Amino acid sequence: MFDLFRMEVESQVAILSEELLSLEDNASSDQKLEILMRAAHSLKGAARMVSIEPIVKISHVMEDVFVAAQQGGVLIASSDVDVLLAAVDAIVHISRIPEKELNVWGEENAAVYLPVVESLKDILSAAPKVHTADRVNSDLDVSPPPVTTPVVGMSVDNGQGTDERSLKIGAERMSRILGLSSEILVEAKRLSHFKDSLQSIKRKQDGLVSLLEGWQDLMLSNSMIDADAHNHALLQFDSCRRSLSEQINRLDEYDRTSINLTTKLFNEVAGSRMRPFEDAVVGLKRMVRDLARSLDKRVSLEINGGHCAVDRDVLEKIKSPINHLLRNSIDHGIENSEQRKTIGKPETATIKLTAVHSSGMLRISIGDDGAGIDVGRIKNKVLTKNLIGPEMMGSLSDEELLEFLFLPDFSTRDVISEISGRGVGLDVVRDSVKELGGVVTVNNRPGVGAEFVMTLPITLSVMPALLVDIADEPYAFPLSRVDRILKISTEDVLEMEGRQYVCIDNKNIGLVSGVQVLGFDSGRIDGGQLTVVIISDRLDQYGLVVDRYVDQRQLSVHALDQRLGKIPNVSSAALLGNGDPVLILDVDDVVRSINHIITGGRLGDVYQLAEEKLKTSRKRVLVVDDSLTVREVEKDLLEASGYLVDVAVDGMDGWNAIRRVAYDLIITDVDMPRMDGIELVKSIKQDLHLRNIPVMIVSYKDRVEERRRGLDAGADYYLTKGSFHDDTLVEAVEDLIGEANK
Repeated sequence: MFDLFRMEVESQVAILSEELLSLEDNASSDQKLEILMRAAHSLKGAARMVSIEPIVKISHVMEDVFVAAQQGGVLIASSDVDVLLAAVDAIVHISRIPEKELNVWGEENAAVYLPVVESLKDILSAAPKVHTADRVNSDLDVSPPPVTTPVVGMSVDNGQGTDERSLKIGAERMSRILGLSSEILVEAKRLSHFKDSLQSIKRKQDGLVSLLEGWQDLMLSNSMIDADAHNHALLQFDSCRRSLSEQINRLDEYDRTSINLTTKLFNEVAGSRMRPFEDAVVGLKRMVRDLARSLDKRVSLEINGGHCAVDRDVLEKIKSPINHLLRNSIDHGIENSEQRKTIGKPETATIKLTAVHSSGMLRISIGDDGAGIDVGRIKNKVLTKNLIGPEMMGSLSDEELLEFLFLPDFSTRDVISEISGRGVGLDVVRDSVKELGGVVTVNNRPGVGAEFVMTLPITLSVMPALLVDIADEPYAFPLSRVDRILKISTEDVLEMEGRQYVCIDNKNIGLVSGVQVLGFDSGRIDGGQLTVVIISDRLDQYGLVVDRYVDQRQLSVHALDQRLGKIPNVSSAALLGNGDPVLILDVDDVVRSINHIITGGRLGDVYQLAEEKLKTSRKRVLVVDDSLTVREVEKDLLEASGYLVDVAVDGMDGWNAIRRVAYDLIITDVDMPRMDGIELVKSIKQDLHLRNIPVMIVSYKDRVEERRRGLDAGADYYLTKGSFHDDTLVEAVEDLIGEANK
């Protein structure tokens, strides 16, 4: 019941936040007030079902506010919306308290939530008393059970006739089921290859029969065979041919049925993981409103494509990049109201967040009507940080300069603030999008606005791919990253300064052999007809010459074993229909390799050297924990504050990492396999070369003897997981080693 209650809170809080922000623009909307009243009423009933009295009290008075507004006794002002949103925040906070602690929390923290109740009652002070008095008896009503939000893509009764029950399945298990269904889909397509081989045998048999029939007259005229025996042989051949045709037809029917069913299975399983894009943007309007007001700006967020279906894994991983880009837009791009008014723009700026399916990919754009990106400031910062020299600066275009925004620790701001200036926004966006196999681009219009566009896969399990042969081995390109594929004659290949290129649509595109890029050969391009795959990244476009084009396929993607590390030019692997493995190429890596071969890596080296230079100016932290969730939470918190963060999965993994890389701080758990945290701390402090590295223990164990045990081992700081939140962890790290920038 408590799990269902939390799901109800998540659902109703989203409604309250959304409609309260809309109410600011239209305070007398009866429709919005009705929605808000029902959401508050549902929260009250759900909280009563699980006996959470603080939320019952808050939601009850909140409901009274909305009823009073419906009856005209209260006009909800912008300041009242602030109070109501604060009450929503309080409900969320209380709902996240562990169930076993709630009763004690309610008794001991009345001073925390009762002021929230009183602030809501202050809104009612101008309303006739009948609005609250008439509702006293309604508190005794038993509200219906809370309506749960969908779990793993399955629906619940929403009052419109549906009768589906929810089923809670772990995300990891659902991922495995999806992986298996995608493999079944690939395996089912192997039948088509078998069918093709039978068709080939049938064609050869037909040719043999035709040959025998052609020989019949010649052989009979020379009395070389008996006519009856020959006819009997032909009849047997014909019988075999008909039998083979029948079996091929049956196999063809089975092939179609099998592929149809496995496709349906995959679509159903994949569909169960698909969630609407709006699930990733819950609360963003509130965040934009609050952040804009803190900066004395007026900003409206317009969200389009909320019903666009996206795999839940992709959905979870795009929340952070979207948040970064919105904050960046508000802080960097949008002018304050007075500036906008002076230059003839509407005082309220608009940010448009749009999601659409495009060519089998998810396209998310975040555009504003602000000042755009000041390329001049980027130039000054690049030169100030001595990332490149003035000579190189003169040869870079505006598009190339914008690439510096995606480097770590790069910001055009001079003043560090909580919102911006740390330079940890756009590099996080780039890394997150790249991890998903996507790309991010910038469209800049100085004085008019800027737009960031993320192009991502809709799902991570199956990829539409282009298959080619390179050095007689199959390789796959993600189809979304292929600009074009074409055949050209070697006569069309031009040469200048020892570099080969071809002119396509009045644009010179550099050519390089695929075998050279992958390290098999360094020979020149030759031969008659060339098969060329045109690929690009944000800056460069090149033609990769391959042996031949094979096919376009749907591939079930498999991640490479992490022990292999990063393989140059390769991102992942898959199995072909015949069971053969195929490597999926990393297009960004390939483009960088080509760039280095053709131009000596002019731009690639510039950005790589600049990135390395910026990284060396930031402090590096190692997080050691056997819990994936804890590792990622701590990593995200520290990276958001500008630190470079590596992770290790247990004490032994951490000990190996510490001896390879110079760290400014080690953060470790206690209970871990192979080597626990206490042993790790002792090993560090007993090593002459490592003993000066600060070590922080972060553990669930909060007893005095556990703290003493950790500190006696040599730990410099002891923090409990049950108590730390964003500020606590970061503040502890800053106490030990200072801020992220050295």
